Parts: sequence; C-alpha cells; structure tokens
Amino acid sequence: MGVLKRLNLNLANNLFVQPSSILFPKYRIFEAISEPMEFQQNISLKSFNTFNIECRAANFAELHSLEDIRSIIDEGRLNNQTVLILGGGSNLLFTKDFDGLVLHPCFKGIELLEEDEKSVKVRVAAGEVWEDFVAHTVEKGWMGIENLALIPGLMGAAPMQNIGAYGVELKDVFDHLRAVDLHTGNLVKFSKEECEFGYRTSIFKTSHRGQFLIYDVCMNLKKNSEINISYRALRDYFEQNKIVEINQRAVFDAVVAIRDSKLPKPEELGSAGSFFKNPVVDQSKFENLKKEYLDIVGYPQENGQIKLAAGWLIDRAGLKGYRIGNVGVHEKQALVLVNYGGATGKEVFDLSVFVQEKVNEKFSVWLEPEVNMV
Repeated sequence: MGVLKRLNLNLANNLFVQPSSILFPKYRIFEAISEPMEFQQNISLKSFNTFNIECRAANFAELHSLEDIRSIIDEGRLNNQTVLILGGGSNLLFTKDFDGLVLHPCFKGIELLEEDEKSVKVRVAAGEVWEDFVAHTVEKGWMGIENLALIPGLMGAAPMQNIGAYGVELKDVFDHLRAVDLHTGNLVKFSKEECEFGYRTSIFKTSHRGQFLIYDVCMNLKKNSEINISYRALRDYFEQNKIVEINQRAVFDAVVAIRDSKLPKPEELGSAGSFFKNPVVDQSKFENLKKEYLDIVGYPQENGQIKLAAGWLIDRAGLKGYRIGNVGVHEKQALVLVNYGGATGKEVFDLSVFVQEKVNEKFSVWLEPEVNMV
C-alpha cells in the first residue's frame, strides 16, 4: 500500500457542508448531533444484526462524531479488549456473545464536492443507509450504482466488502474514503489503490481489519453514462417483461423487482443476504463441469478463470428449501441462509458447513462464506 495521507484536521474544519434543500432533505447534517455518547454494558445485539440472532455485547457505544471516537481513544477504552465495528449488521453472523467493545457508527451527512455537466463527486457519511442513497442517486440522475439497489447495510460497510451485484462493484465508482486510525485518532485518507479492493474484500477486511473505523466514502458518479446490463438475470427480466426502453430507472426498478422476488424480507425472516461468495475456478475445471452439467452458470473473468454461481451449485446439490430446525436454505434463493425464528448463530454456522460439504461432495468446489463471522 502507498504512503497514507494523514489529515490533521480540526473538527471545526471537518464538518459536512449544508446540502441544498433537494439533497437528502430528511437527513441530519453531518455531526450536527447533540446526543451525548453513552456506554452501555451487557446489551443485546439482536436488533443490530439482520440474522436476528440473540447475542450480547459486554460493552457498546454509539458514535456520532469524530470527537466521540477520539474521546474513546484518549480515555484508553480501546486498550486490552477486542473491538468490533458494527454498522447495519447485514453481512454478519454472531456465533456467540461478544466479550469486548462494540462501536456503532451513526455518522450522518452528505457533501457534494464537485459537479459539472458530465459528473458529480459526492462524499457520504458512513452511517447513511446504502439503499436510500442509491435510490437518491437515481432520482438525481447520477449514474453508476443503480445495479446495487436494495443491498442492505450502511455506507461504511460498502468499501469494506467492496459490495457488488448484477455486474457492478463499489470500486467501479470509488474515489477515496477517510477512516479513523483507532490507535492515534488521526483521520487517514485511502485511495482506491490503497484499499486493495478484491472480490468482496478490501484491506479493511484483511490486513487492516479492526485497525480503522471508516468515517466517510467519496464516489464519482456520471450524469450520462452507459448502463450495465451484462448480468443475464437483468437481460432476462427486460425480455420477459417486454421492456424496450432500458435506462437508469429501468435498471434500478429491475434490480429491486428481482431482489424482492428472491430475497426474504428482513421483518419476516432473518438472513444476511448472499451467504457465500461465487467461487472462481480455472477454465479446465469449468469445461469438465460443463460436460456433466450443460446448464451450469459461469462468468468469464479478466484473468481467464470462470466465476460460478454459488446459488446454482447449492440448488443443484438439492439444498434449495432445505430446513433443519430453526434454520434453512431459502426456498426462492439457495444462496441465502435464513433464521426461521429463535435460531442461534451456531445453528446457522453448522448449516453453512453442511452446505459447503454437500456442494463440495457433488462438484468438488468449496464455497467460501461472504458473511463475516464473529
């Protein structure tokens, strides 16, 4: 990674500017929150994870500003205990209680940094809801992330995971982010190259895990750009629904419709969306599989490898709709593991291992979890 650009900014110079009345009018302005930071102990985390797993955190703190984070560091509260940064909890599985300190970022705000007739550069606080922001960009005609509609979670988790769907990843529009060094309290700027984005990963999930708290994310969006309908599910949707005019709004609506038709509603079934990554195999492995399974789904990669559809593999392994006790494989989307109510994290974890073993037994392909496990 390149040399980090350390930003020695004081709080007065680091507030988000007042957005116009048509730009996120319902959101609070960045750091314009007077709520005092409060430490809590032995708190339930059930409402902080979309699997709806009941577990408890020894210590918990909501963060509303840079001052909150720096106070925690200066007071030594991060010393001698494990720290977990918890946003929307939409890509997380708690397998047990957390005996440490949970930091829950609640930063709000948006800043339009640059705008011309062709593009905009926008900075968004880590506590903003991702799917709300995507919907807003469609309303504004800012193009680039419409394929990422309806992905649950907060802005801060987007670069950590390098979220992606329907042929688009966050890195495609990413400019930079700012994150707080949890050792020093310094605000550090990370470029796209420094984040080392990969398939559903970044340095914040690997080498820098737990060392930084993402504060805000800056993206470059276009005002007039080609739409991306490279993903077969999108093309099939437009064909089946006889949609001729395919624009940004049509892509957004299609993604929402597809996800709504396949994914469980959070208020009805606990889940973390896609539980496994789509595995990547070499060309020869794919060709051998194709000889036996003519309808196998594969997407060529730039390095010559082939990305398989994990959901297809799980389905063909006979596990779609499989249920054991309080957990199961979703009946409409085999890539999703669900909590039917009252499940423990260990039950979900054991199911995930069972799915991995069955898929490997049938295809000699090992599925890697996309979900972070604690």
